[in-house]
Amino acid sequence: MSNVTQATHTATENDNYLNHEKGIWSWLTTVDHKRIAVMYMISILTFFFIGGIFALLVRGALFNSGENKFWSYITPEVYNQFMSYHGIIMVFMVIVPGIPAIFGNFLLPVMLGAKDVAFPRLNLASYYVYLLGAAIAASTLFLGKIDTGWTFYTPYSIKTSTSVVLAVLGAFTMGMASILTGLNFIVTTHKLRAPGQTMNKIPLFVWAIYATSIIQILATPVLGITLLLIAAERTLGVGIFDPNLGGDPVLFQHFFWFYSHPAVYIMILPAMGIVSELMSTFSRKTIFGYTAIAYSSLAIAAVSFLVWGHHMFVSGQSEFAGILFSVITMLVGVPTAIKLFNWISTMYKGSVRLDAPMLYAIGFLFLFTIGGLTGVWLASTGMDVHFHDTYFVVAHFHYVMVGGVLMAFTGGIFYWFPKFFGKMTNDTLGRISWVFVFTGFNVTFFPQFILGAMGMPRRYFEYHPAYEPLNQISTVGSWLIGFGFLVALVAIIHGLLAGEKASANPWGSKTLEWQASSPPPHDNFPITPTVTAGPYEYR
Repeated sequence: MSNVTQATHTATENDNYLNHEKGIWSWLTTVDHKRIAVMYMISILTFFFIGGIFALLVRGALFNSGENKFWSYITPEVYNQFMSYHGIIMVFMVIVPGIPAIFGNFLLPVMLGAKDVAFPRLNLASYYVYLLGAAIAASTLFLGKIDTGWTFYTPYSIKTSTSVVLAVLGAFTMGMASILTGLNFIVTTHKLRAPGQTMNKIPLFVWAIYATSIIQILATPVLGITLLLIAAERTLGVGIFDPNLGGDPVLFQHFFWFYSHPAVYIMILPAMGIVSELMSTFSRKTIFGYTAIAYSSLAIAAVSFLVWGHHMFVSGQSEFAGILFSVITMLVGVPTAIKLFNWISTMYKGSVRLDAPMLYAIGFLFLFTIGGLTGVWLASTGMDVHFHDTYFVVAHFHYVMVGGVLMAFTGGIFYWFPKFFGKMTNDTLGRISWVFVFTGFNVTFFPQFILGAMGMPRRYFEYHPAYEPLNQISTVGSWLIGFGFLVALVAIIHGLLAGEKASANPWGSKTLEWQASSPPPHDNFPITPTVTAGPYEYR
């Protein structure tokens, strides 16, 4: 039984958002949230490809130690630049904006039964602000490079001769786009829900985007101010972080991580929202513990503002502060575990289908669990002293960000591809891509836990020969990941060019976006739908 009335609409071939208006100018000036989402998708996938190339170059440079480097032309200086661009591109241009900008833009209004977001013109403006910030940051490739890493740590970032000012201004500008998007989504969620759709009847993906938007609005300004202070210090000589001018470099870490740890949840909460949708659809079962999953997103958002100090256990902060941050950090595991157990319970006794999107969701569960558990280790002050700034932290971060966010991101692309473009992807290619990405990921990053436990420091171009075998395994794993994502790209291109025409609801899902045609018409629904039940009423 459908959970909506007056919603289903079968569009003619030309009655969809892709064909609503013709010409490139109609796309560049559109205020249709779906077209803006597609433009975000093209931009973000392009940056993802570039950031991935930098990742492969970094891993190639670490293939062996000593003078006979795999990439002989990479010097320590060039290595620092490649590592910095990989981090800056992946964090600020791909993972932070990725799911909200693409899936949030496309799906949020349709899931709510709305015609568009609350502020369509602001939505288009946020896209161009994002592009402007990315262009400013990318200009450093030709105007002095950047070698600070994605964290811009002082005092190095205020002393290096590279283009730090341009890089931080680019990140600042992209942060403005993030704030505008978050504001739009919050207002849309509160004001544009369909008749009968209370907050307890919205899809869990909407809850995740809603919680993420709160973090974006509250935390991003702190990062913006911090980055502007770096620019001011380098250009005006004010003494904020430079100890020679009476500043405090540790203050930068407080400011930066007050944003950047909540930013972890800006990345992961939308991924969790995708997983909730996939688990219910491909288990053919009502989501277990809807209310618990929904409110755990808000709990994670709230606690995320109180844990930044766990990045600074070795910075000289007081023992009391260390203990306090340690305990609060471990508390994050409670709402996270609620989600995990509820997803597993949803699959239990469900009619589970292992299509490509579901494989990526299950991969998310496995990899994110490892990332979460190792996060508890790093939250322990005694263990963190040993693991701090080693490859153990690199492995933990990537198990959460890559194993978590990109697994869900790719699963979401395969799941909603027919809704975006009205065509199906080749599921066999999707499954093959998952095998290579999942296998390659573990081959790449699990050895790094061992390297970190052995004491190998991160961010170093050179290392002790004893670490070489595990580094070689890690580098081979990165090639497997790269091949897996290339297969996923082939699946996407094949779907666009030769994919089977998709029905309105090829997966048999219950959420509102699947009650519209594939792809949806310009205004999403010809008649405003009326919601009569929850979003996951399978049984």
